Amino acid sequence: MKYTVQDVKDYIEQEDVSFIRLAFCDVFGKQKNVSIMATELDRAFESGIAIDASAVEGFGSEEKSDILIFPDSSTLSVLPWRPSQGRVVRMYCDIKYPDGSDFEMDCRHILKEAVRDAALKGINVSFGAEHEFYLFRTDEEGYSNGIPHDRAGYMDISPDDRGVNVRREICLALSEMGILPESSHHEEGPGQHEIDFKYSDALEAADNSVTFKSVVSAIAEQHGLWADFSPKPLPGYSGSGLHINMAPHSAQGRDYFDSFMAGVLAHIAEITAFLNPVPESYARLGEFKAPRYITWSKENRSQLIRIPAASGEYRRIELRSPDSEANPYIAYALLIYAGLDGIERGLVPPDPTDINLYKAKEDELRGIEMLPRSFNEAMEAAENSGFVRSILPERVITTYSHR
Repeated sequence: MKYTVQDVKDYIEQEDVSFIRLAFCDVFGKQKNVSIMATELDRAFESGIAIDASAVEGFGSEEKSDILIFPDSSTLSVLPWRPSQGRVVRMYCDIKYPDGSDFEMDCRHILKEAVRDAALKGINVSFGAEHEFYLFRTDEEGYSNGIPHDRAGYMDISPDDRGVNVRREICLALSEMGILPESSHHEEGPGQHEIDFKYSDALEAADNSVTFKSVVSAIAEQHGLWADFSPKPLPGYSGSGLHINMAPHSAQGRDYFDSFMAGVLAHIAEITAFLNPVPESYARLGEFKAPRYITWSKENRSQLIRIPAASGEYRRIELRSPDSEANPYIAYALLIYAGLDGIERGLVPPDPTDINLYKAKEDELRGIEMLPRSFNEAMEAAENSGFVRSILPERVITTYSHR
């Protein structure tokens, strides 16, 4: 449900809401928030709430540090793990300068621009995410001690799978927040889990990804556990990916599926720094079904892009390289523009690579382009990319390169 400003005001008054969290993300996709009392809601909607940009990494310096956050009423959601008396709700925010102009480092705004530009061309892209994460036991201070919560494997059940109740509570909390998980199960690694989501529009899907991480962390903490979304927390075991499913649709009913995929393949090396934005990301790629080569195939999980066995509205492009360190707003924006470029240029995807790339012989791999092998290599490709620079502000690129 998309709430109006008046809907929000009515809800706050009728449901005993005491605190309102105004949320936004830094350029790396880390959620930030400021809590206001319900009495300050009108001011937030009308005039915004001031924050110090210089205190948020990548947002700016002390010389021009005043920015304002304005709640987006459509994103209202209760935090179900908080007390029912004196409820806490959350809304994501738009970020603006005091003169009312858009703040260029607002990654949510970057995605809004991508969605708008796609719509002007008659294209809408739906996104769905498959999130993998680990649950670790905690030390006396409540931080991860590096010991997995269990030793279960792929789709095991309890008692081997000790995270079944945690996943259940996560899914129920998400459902209460209006986010519908599609499925959940134990993954291959010890203490590793996966929760998948239905398709939604790009902005809602990105909001949901950010919300998902906060919910998982909160529920895990209640169970005395630590949620880890890093791409390779345990050497020798499966890394955690963020598989991104995309389904482009044309307002004119045209089939742009292949051209969209071709655009993603054409630009993937340039945008990998933002899909895999930490050095650890590259330890995951190339093993345990995490791709290293720029290829595609139907159903084959050793490929960068997999086209699952589905038809009609369920037909989708599954990109398997990203991980949860990615900022979903930036990632989805770049993927939309890459696909649009493929459509505009009428690109045709290369032939599918219908082999197991993990077991392929050297002569079979010869000539196949690889993803960047390190974050530095990926960042160099991004910095030299006119495509990336046409989308992301220079300060975003610089902030990533100095990470």
